[in-house]
Amino acid sequence: MSLLCLAAGDIFIPVEIEENNVYPGIFKVLNKIRPGWPRERVKFKLFTDGITNKLVACHLNDDISEGNEVVLVRIYGNKTDLLIDRTAEIRNITALNVLGLAPEIYGVFKNGLVYEYFPGVTLNIDTVIDPKIATMVAQQMAKMHKVELGKEIDKKPMIWDKIEQFLCLIPETFSKKEKQTRFANSFGSVTRLRIEFERLKSRLIRNESPIVFAHNDLLLGNVIYNQSKGTVSFIDYEYAAYNYQAFDIANHFNEYVGLSIDDIDYNRYPNKEYQVFWISTYLSEYLNKEKPNDTEVEKLYNEVQQLSLASHFLWGIWSLVQYELSDINFDFGTYAEIRLNRYFDQKDKYLRNP
Repeated sequence: MSLLCLAAGDIFIPVEIEENNVYPGIFKVLNKIRPGWPRERVKFKLFTDGITNKLVACHLNDDISEGNEVVLVRIYGNKTDLLIDRTAEIRNITALNVLGLAPEIYGVFKNGLVYEYFPGVTLNIDTVIDPKIATMVAQQMAKMHKVELGKEIDKKPMIWDKIEQFLCLIPETFSKKEKQTRFANSFGSVTRLRIEFERLKSRLIRNESPIVFAHNDLLLGNVIYNQSKGTVSFIDYEYAAYNYQAFDIANHFNEYVGLSIDDIDYNRYPNKEYQVFWISTYLSEYLNKEKPNDTEVEKLYNEVQQLSLASHFLWGIWSLVQYELSDINFDFGTYAEIRLNRYFDQKDKYLRNP
């Protein structure tokens, strides 16, 4: 990573951490950002929620409870730079940190970041539907959506270029025969997926959802709930960019169905009554009014249903790229089938001819 990629104030550390032997490299990073930490007292906790990156908490005390200083080291997954604009990621986190919406970056190394730890717990399928927590998530998202970044930032919706980028990374023929056979049986060909993408884009590009600065990947593991403070915080801004307002909400709702492949159940997808409650809470903050009217709520509700299709398509295509490129022990092939099958199951319901 070039020094030119750094936001003002970030420290560049010329270290590359080995993905399968992270601790020697982490010590080198800590020597730069926490030189006063005695090496023999440093403890680590490996978080395994991420399926593309490794995240390691570093601390001196016996635990990482609130009040103890903790720094997080995130090591980028193999070849994820093909999928993610790291320069934009650092810029966005830095800008949002100033507004109290993202953690502070302590340093940048060749294949990752070291940044502030937000104490709390990530959400799960039970806590995300708790009305108190859901209210805070809706309000936090609305606050983010009101952020205006610099004039030099492209304010067109990221979704179309990002799907196109991912489609270009799917090989015409997968490197392993069994992967190619499974892909052909499940999806036919890259050409078929491209045709489907153009159909989806031609329908949804006419939607009237406002363009806002969005997280775009608000899965349950990217929301931290701090019970003692009564707050929620968002983390992992790898895909943050301007996008349709309704996409960010729809993408979040799509994550209610389960935390792992074996646990995904679309019966958990929030019903209309819940979505109306959530959207009303969101719009109250976003529009700065006590109670949005029924027309405003219904309009956004309908946009969310349509943009949920774009969410399924995006992450289905993303998973096919990972199916070829990633060395992580995760069944990307099955995940692609789950997301794209859901897309095909739902598209006729929400994509009607004008």
